[in-house]
This record gives sequence, C-alpha cells and structure tokens, in this order.
Amino acid sequence: MSTKYVFVLGGVTSSLGKGIISASLAKLLQARGLSVTIQKFDPYINVDPGTLNPYEHGECYVTEDGAETDLDLGHYERFLNVFTSKANNITTGRIYRSVIDKEREGAYLGKTVQVIPHITDEIKRRMLLLGKTGKYDVIITELGGTVGDIESLPFVEAVRQLQWELPDEDCLVIHLTLVPYLSAAKELKTKPTQHSVRMLQQNGVHPDIIVCRTEHPLPADIRRKVALFCNVRPNAVIESIDARSIYEVPLLMVKEKLDEIVLKKFCLPELDKLPELDKWKAFLGRLFNPKESVNIALVGKYVELQDSYKSILESFIHAGAENECKVNVITVHSEYVNEANVAEKLSGMDGILVAPGFGERGIEGKITAVKYARENKIPFLGICLGMQMAVIEYARNILGLDDAMTTEIKPNAKNPVIDLMEDQKSMTIKGGTMRLGAYACKITEGTLAHKIYGETAISERHRHRYEVNDVYVEMLEKGGMFATGKNSETGLVEIMEVPEHPFFIGVQFHPELKSTPERPHPLFVALVKASMEYKNR
Repeated sequence: MSTKYVFVLGGVTSSLGKGIISASLAKLLQARGLSVTIQKFDPYINVDPGTLNPYEHGECYVTEDGAETDLDLGHYERFLNVFTSKANNITTGRIYRSVIDKEREGAYLGKTVQVIPHITDEIKRRMLLLGKTGKYDVIITELGGTVGDIESLPFVEAVRQLQWELPDEDCLVIHLTLVPYLSAAKELKTKPTQHSVRMLQQNGVHPDIIVCRTEHPLPADIRRKVALFCNVRPNAVIESIDARSIYEVPLLMVKEKLDEIVLKKFCLPELDKLPELDKWKAFLGRLFNPKESVNIALVGKYVELQDSYKSILESFIHAGAENECKVNVITVHSEYVNEANVAEKLSGMDGILVAPGFGERGIEGKITAVKYARENKIPFLGICLGMQMAVIEYARNILGLDDAMTTEIKPNAKNPVIDLMEDQKSMTIKGGTMRLGAYACKITEGTLAHKIYGETAISERHRHRYEVNDVYVEMLEKGGMFATGKNSETGLVEIMEVPEHPFFIGVQFHPELKSTPERPHPLFVALVKASMEYKNR
C-alpha cells in the first residue's frame, strides 16, 4: 500500500483548531489500525520556536530527540500517545537555510535560485520525507497560518503541486474555516467560508473536505449551501462545533464520519473496522464525572496567555481524570507576588506549581511562592526554573545564604547555587544550544520520587542551560534538601526534595511534555492526589 497524504489548511482566522482536527483525524485512523503521524509546517522565518517569547507563539514543545517545536506537536503526541521528532516540525527558516546551504555548496549548478522551483521543491521533499521511511500508512500535514498570508504562499503552492503529482487516491486536502453566528441577525453566515475556499482555489488547491468551525449546529441547508458554492459533496462538509474538551473532538468527528470520508477517498480496507476508542471513552468518562475538586496555583510569568503553559494545563487534565478529580488551575502572576500579598494570593490553594521560564522578571515572586508552600506544608511541584527557585529559597531561608542566586540573573553572585553548565559558558548562539530532549535519571530508592515513579531508572525531557551547582549539594543535603535524582552519566542534579515536607519536590526536567490522556504523568498524578489529601486533611 502506498503512503497516503492528508493536508490540513486553515482560512478566515487563526486559532480555529487545525491542530486538534489533525490530531483527532489521526486518532480515529490510528484507532482503526493504521500507522499515522502528523507534521506541522510553520510559515514563520524563525528556524524553530526556541527563541520565541511564549507571548508570541505559546509554549515551545520539546521532542524526545531534542527538537524545539510548535506546541501543536504536543497535541499530536497527547492524542496519538506516540513520540514525534525533529522531522515533524518544519519552518520557513529551516527551508530557506537548507536551500541557501545547497546554493553555497554549488548544488544548483549555477542556476538562479528561486521560490519556484527550489523553495517549493524543498518543501515538497520535507512533506514526503516521513512517508519514505515506510513506517506510516498515513501522513497528516498541518500548515500553520491561514490561506492568504503572504508567508504561506510557497507552502500552498507546494500542496498544489503535490495534489497534481500524487495519485488521486493518495492525496486529500482538508480546509478548516469559520462559519460565524451573527446574533443580531440570528443567522449562521457561510460567506467567510466561501471567500476562504475561493482564495484557496485561486491558488490552485481544491479542498476535498471542508471542516466548518462553528458555535452552533450546522443545519442541512447550510451544509448544502457550503457544498454548492465550494464545489464539494454535501457529506464532505463537516461540522466542528465547540466541545466541552478538546479530547471530545475525536468522538464528534466519528459522528460526522470524517474518518470514513477519508478512508473512502484513499480506498483503504480499514473502512470495515470500527475505531477502537474504549480507553479514550473511559478517560472522558472520568474527566466529565469528577468526584472531587482541588485548587492548584500555577505560579508563572506568562499567565496572560494560556498557551504559554499548554502542556502543564493539559497534564493537570490528565492527572485530574486519573484521580477522578476536577483540577481548578488558578494562574498567579509571579511578577506581582511579594511577602506582603503572598498569603492573600495563595490562600485557599490545595497545591502549588511553580512554572518554568527564562529571565529575571518574576523571579522573586516565584521564590516567595516556594517559601509559602514550604512553610505552610502545601503540596509543591517546581518544574525547571521552578525547581531552581526552590533551591535558592532553601539556601536563603534555611541555610542562611542570603545572597544565594542563579548566575542567569546575577552572573557575579557570591553564592551561585544555580550555575551555567560548563559547556554552555562559551556559547554565543542561543537557538538550539540548551540541554534539550530526553536524558536518563537515576532515582534514589526510598525517596518521594521513587514512590511516585515506582522505579529508579527514568528518562525525561529537558530544555535549560543552568543547573544546580554541585558545590552546594552537600550543604543543601545537610540542611534537609536532598538531591534524589541525578543524571546517570554526568551526575547533574535532576530532582530535589524536602523529606520533612509532606509533598515538596522539584525537577529540572519537564514532566508535562510526556503526559497523555492514556498515560498521565506520575508527577502530576501524585501532585493532584497530594492536593486532594491536603484539602481533606
């Protein structure tokens, strides 16, 4: 069987949910026994999102192999329960860099290098790359941005060429558009969808399926109208209505028969099977029918944009469902936390998570939040910078090192309890140069971390430059804060905990990057459980 290719493009506006539709379709095809992967092509010129401010583009998602990628890859992994890689996220910057490198090497034999064919050929090569591995039956490619964006034009042109080059039964285009409801007129309006499809067709791409994002059900006459004016079959007009949770979308797509339409187009025999979604439905059953609820504070400095901490928020959903508990995540801006107001801001919290981040802004607020959690015996989890702030707080307030600090903020700190990794000190290029991707960690037996994981050898994903300074580990342990997890090869500290506290643990890695509905991360499951116990004490 030849590899099948699905291209998902969006129109009218961004943030309609191309990533969720792509992931939902992939989930349904996977549930029918097909091997599926998803890739994201982003039109921005950054080589990767690693240097982007979270306010610009949401969180930077890190894969097992250390690629800094778009947050949609997190959705792909959470829905499919399989890892993605650096091959699954391509940007304009990476495409152009590759073409320019080839030009410098003389690979184009002196020809004038142009968008067509050189840039589009490189885009097509990348689009087909995963299909050539022989691992996948279906490759779903999501194009970032919207049709009509000037930076998206080369990608749309590449899809046009592939739609022409590939056999009809091997290529399918899905266009996601908005069907707004005008409350004054009490009407759903199809004109934005018509214009979006027309623009796509002007670029030579013809959609096979139109997914209509809507807040109200699409009546049959609206579907027929969209089908007529956009030149698709009525059954290929799919309703994508607001759901209680993004994890409900695959079930809604089953009702709309999205997977069936795709399988018919591809002439695949899996059409005779029913999607195996029992585990998914069981997860949703627990998610929608919680027996308890807890309030957990998320203390960070990017809280105005929820996508900045997308994986953390999703991990709480997974862990909450596992505990049959609704987790109310209360975001607290660390820049505005101080000794005078910390009790007011964190009162009523059953658990506290201090989030990762970079830079000086909000640092002291995070340290103050850690102190409040430690002194009041509130379940605490610190992630990456959050763990580092826990070490600084302990060094200052328990060990008496008032000037304890990270050299990220204070390069000449007298007590640099957090310091730059030795191999990072000569780095001048920022992008893609941190400790990235999966690293092994050995956990000390009998510790809280050991109890949580149930094993002593784990692997977790990283994204950071600074580490706990080995010079201070012995002093910290004598004072009651222990390094209970270390990297197997380098001896670098991975986990810190305070045994005197009921639940106080900080991790240098990012556990949120490996949590899925069918495999919730044990650290988040344990934090939610500890928060439930704290509330019911």
